Amino acid sequence: MKYIFSVILSLAAASCSSAYLVNDTVKPFETGKYMGRWYEIERLPNKYEDGLEECTSLFTLMDDGSFIVVNEGRLISDRTRIKQWKGKGMVPDKTYPSKMKISFNWPFSEDYWVFKIDGDYTMALVGSPSGDALWIIARDKDLDPRVILDFKNYAAKLGFPVKLMFRSLAY
Repeated sequence: MKYIFSVILSLAAASCSSAYLVNDTVKPFETGKYMGRWYEIERLPNKYEDGLEECTSLFTLMDDGSFIVVNEGRLISDRTRIKQWKGKGMVPDKTYPSKMKISFNWPFSEDYWVFKIDGDYTMALVGSPSGDALWIIARDKDLDPRVILDFKNYAAKLGFPVKLMFRSLAY
């Protein structure tokens, strides 16, 4: 019985640990400049946005340094309907502000890291350091395809499966 308990405890601990594909994020990074509306340009498939297109995220900074994120996406099956989900985010370590955590289902939270961002904070590569989530987002819906390719090439060098990414715009 003691052996079984040890195995269960070990499996539970292993499932909570994160094996990171990526360890580095953008430096320097200003959380305040990141706030505002972002349009999703391309993404890896994920459970939250399955069946959605025209996805956006609106980040709002709170007085305590945390932030609210409101995500929206248009249903492909019924283009008259919008799905919306809200979360609360934070920067756990102020020395690494580009390594954020967002909770859409308290008390659980997910890593949300900024891997690359342009100097004007108009385009970014964001996702999970474990490699299971990745987005190319921008302040504008229309981007030069060469710039998108540059961001995808950077993500590929980090080890992300960019061949699985797809364009999520139908604006």
